[in-house]
Amino acid sequence: MVKALARFKKGIIDENPIFAQAIALCPVLAVTTSIINGVGLGLATLIVLFCSTLVVCFIRNFIPPQVRIPCFIVISATFTTVVSLLMEAFFPALNDALGIFIPLIVVNCLILARMESFAAKNPPIVTMFDSLGMGLGFTLALALIGVVREIIGMGTVFGFTVIPEAIPRNVLFILPPGGFFVLGLLIVVLRAVKDKRLKD
Repeated sequence: MVKALARFKKGIIDENPIFAQAIALCPVLAVTTSIINGVGLGLATLIVLFCSTLVVCFIRNFIPPQVRIPCFIVISATFTTVVSLLMEAFFPALNDALGIFIPLIVVNCLILARMESFAAKNPPIVTMFDSLGMGLGFTLALALIGVVREIIGMGTVFGFTVIPEAIPRNVLFILPPGGFFVLGLLIVVLRAVKDKRLKD
């Protein structure tokens, strides 16, 4: 259990997929124009990641090594299809906003990496906590980037105005270059905080 909790913490902080490992950046820069979009994609990815890694953990001994990657993609595609259909049925506006990035969860390198490097080699309980930590870390990173871009670019949070309309908006921040800038700035700040904590 101690190892499982350690994996959970690492996924959120020490090995955060976005801020520490810098993987799966394409959807991050494309959809984090608002916090709603970031949280929506993050939670969809978390669900697919959790279910896929758990299935891989249980059937890994039955998958021939030669076809393990195609099998992983089929497993990921199955759960991505389920999530996509549920979002289309219950959250159509969010589904439309995220567009092609929901089906692209199938080949998200975070999911494939965790199936290959962790779920295929570790017991179910540890795998569950690892996938929850990684998925939650991914979601929190998207939410943080999304809220910064939404506030600066549109002056809103969750669609509610938080910056007076008299203050001009900087639309650059809701475009991909603004996403790069915010991501880089947050990585610098978080690493500075981590280094200071280690020195103390």
